[in-house]
Amino acid sequence: MTFNNSEYLFLLLLLIPVIYWYLKEMYKSDASLQISTHRNIQQMRKSTKIKLLHVPFVLRVLAILFITIALARPQASNSWRTENTEGIDIMIALDISGTMMAEDLKPNRLEASKDVATKFILSRPNDNIGLVVFSGESFTQCPLTTDHAVLVNLFKGVEYGMIEDGTAIGLGLANAVNRIKDSKTKSKVIILLTDGSNNRGDIAPITAAEIAKSFGIRVYAIGVGSYGKVNIPVQTPLGIQYQLMDSEFDEKSLQDIAAMTGGNYFRATNNSKLRSIYQEIDQLEKTKINVKEYSKKNEEYYIFALLAFLFLIAEVALRNTLLRKIP
Repeated sequence: MTFNNSEYLFLLLLLIPVIYWYLKEMYKSDASLQISTHRNIQQMRKSTKIKLLHVPFVLRVLAILFITIALARPQASNSWRTENTEGIDIMIALDISGTMMAEDLKPNRLEASKDVATKFILSRPNDNIGLVVFSGESFTQCPLTTDHAVLVNLFKGVEYGMIEDGTAIGLGLANAVNRIKDSKTKSKVIILLTDGSNNRGDIAPITAAEIAKSFGIRVYAIGVGSYGKVNIPVQTPLGIQYQLMDSEFDEKSLQDIAAMTGGNYFRATNNSKLRSIYQEIDQLEKTKINVKEYSKKNEEYYIFALLAFLFLIAEVALRNTLLRKIP
């Protein structure tokens, strides 16, 4: 229930001084009579008039209460809401090559990318999301699915060394395109995340981008890595050794891929920047929701007005009959 004139409810505050005045006057009007003892008086039964002494005042308070509610115009509403949700299909193409083990992002580029992508997936329950991984080769870790619990578990299983090392960006992008091209949704997106330059595979990145464009697929390309030199762990016969390498990759190709397909290019130089990039993509690719709402309101004030009238009539009747006072 709602009130069309809710400001009138403030009139209920007037009941506070009214009740205070009544209690004060009742205390002042108490008569006093000196007697030797009141033991027998306590045993006397109270008359009906004494028991009903305060009923007229209670009826008046209730009348004021319901008159105020009637003035506020309470309304009951019946509403219907229909919601049509159109999910977006998203394929994530994740680079798992050796350079993704660089520790300029914490704990390293690959683990930071997995962590942020997992939070992104869980924030979009209406979307079909899948995962393609690539390094020297590429394969589908998870096809498009709305079962995000399964997808997150498969994400956790991604690690360096699953496939031959290298950076086949074109092959990874083409694999993602192949997985999403037959989707019936209006919005198809690929998030391409890499920290290298294409040096493997039979498909050039630009060729894969042209294929994506022909199917109406937008590519958001994310280049991962800080500027300057970074430490990269390298497996040697003596164990893991760290090698200092330049953090460089082919940004121009990633920018061209994004521009060609109508997407955007981002550079993630640290963990917070990577999180903000996914948040920006989340805002750019919001799920479309169409809502139709119907509402019908019925006036309910007359019920409260009738109750107020009945309480006033009852008060007047009691004051002039059963509870009539002689001045």
